[in-house]
Amino acid sequence: MDGKYKLKTAAGGKFMFNLLAGNHQVVLTSESYNDKAGAMNGIKSCQTNSQKDDAFERKTAKDDSPYFVLKAGNGQTIGKSEMYSSNSAMENGIASVKANGASGTVEEA
Repeated sequence: MDGKYKLKTAAGGKFMFNLLAGNHQVVLTSESYNDKAGAMNGIKSCQTNSQKDDAFERKTAKDDSPYFVLKAGNGQTIGKSEMYSSNSAMENGIASVKANGASGTVEEA
């Protein structure tokens, strides 16, 4: 099964997307965009930058949970992961974004 992007309307009429792995698990949640065109550009940026290891910023939350942020070439945040229980689980999440991020499938919710 291949990954896909799920584009949806967020609070306040803004737009956002989730990248889903082939098993339908959310592996990345985008920032909010003012319009659909902005969200589509975010998806294009995710398709490109998800293939670059240096676009992933590995972080630790206040409760010591590891997570990651995917950044565009200009340093803007494209999306964030969930909180993980371990660094190895986070690295598996990054691998999933790399594997599924190039998907050209976009579904609107």
